[in-house]
Amino acid sequence: MNKRFPTVGIIGAGQLARMTVAPATALGVNLLLFAQDEQDSAAQIAPHVVGDYRDLSQLLEFAKKCDLVTFEHELVPLPVIKGLEAAGVKVFPTSQSFQYSQDKALMREKLSRYQAPKWRVISDEGQALEFPLIAKRISGGYDGRGVWKISNLDDLGELLIEHPQLLIEELIDFDSEIAVMVARSEHGQATSWAPTQTVQSDGICTLTITPAQVISSSVAEQAQHLALSIAEEISLVGVMAVEMFVKGDQLYINELAMRPHNSGHWTIEGSRTSQFEQHLRAILDLPLGDPSMTAPFAVMGNILGGEKSDMYRPYLHLMARNPELKFHQYKKEVRNGRKSGHVTVIGKNLLELTEIAEHARDYMSGEIDE
Repeated sequence: MNKRFPTVGIIGAGQLARMTVAPATALGVNLLLFAQDEQDSAAQIAPHVVGDYRDLSQLLEFAKKCDLVTFEHELVPLPVIKGLEAAGVKVFPTSQSFQYSQDKALMREKLSRYQAPKWRVISDEGQALEFPLIAKRISGGYDGRGVWKISNLDDLGELLIEHPQLLIEELIDFDSEIAVMVARSEHGQATSWAPTQTVQSDGICTLTITPAQVISSSVAEQAQHLALSIAEEISLVGVMAVEMFVKGDQLYINELAMRPHNSGHWTIEGSRTSQFEQHLRAILDLPLGDPSMTAPFAVMGNILGGEKSDMYRPYLHLMARNPELKFHQYKKEVRNGRKSGHVTVIGKNLLELTEIAEHARDYMSGEIDE
């Protein structure tokens, strides 16, 4: 083996790590994953060790086999990340940056100069803002989990029994939601992709459309500028999603995710450089790739677990109906409401592309049968 090619350690072995395998292989970069289970999505196809990501001693042993370490989820405790850094392990994003995707209150403080919903941290229902409001777990919530719409004091009081401290935010009556994927390397080179419109159902993204059609070109530029500005402000190294609410021409920062993200999956087929390749380039401090689109539009549909458990048989119908469709299977146990894969289609006719992606998504999820 040519030792000049580095080994990147990824803490986590879900679908994000799985989709990093192909660009790493193309670049000759070695991957080693820290999985929770042998059957984790990426552990099925890549070298890995199995352990507890909360255990510093296990991660230190893992890091000895790697040139640097990155993450595919936000759940690694901050003291553990700092422990790795104190031992001399190169970790990207650094704990100094990563904390803002782990701690929503800290993120709100750090980004206080950017437009955002009014917010405060509460431990008592008497500290509430106007109802209805949004309540969030300060850490540990993702994909719509750990987020609640609260309409009255009684409901808030009940939630505070379970979660003694909450971040509460004003409910923004937004027109749409977008996300901007951004990448930044250690020496400060940064780039971003076209803003993506995210379509949500019960707090889970079911469809993305890129470039976002719900905003003007000037708002799109403003959104990219905001994302790049935040990346610089927090000294990001890697890829990050900046989620925003759109109301008229106003943009409100919602959340940060400091890793490849569901709203960037379209980049595999729809961009000259996917978010997964770009993340590797950024953390290895290689020159960043071209983020421009390969077609005028890219539409991605998330396949959520439903009535169907066989994810292979639907190919017969869908590939015959739409040969241009691209499929990504995560090879996870199919469970109701859980993301088990995604489909992407790129081209010039947005209406047609959206119909194709929605049909494939709904057919694979079992919502329709023709």
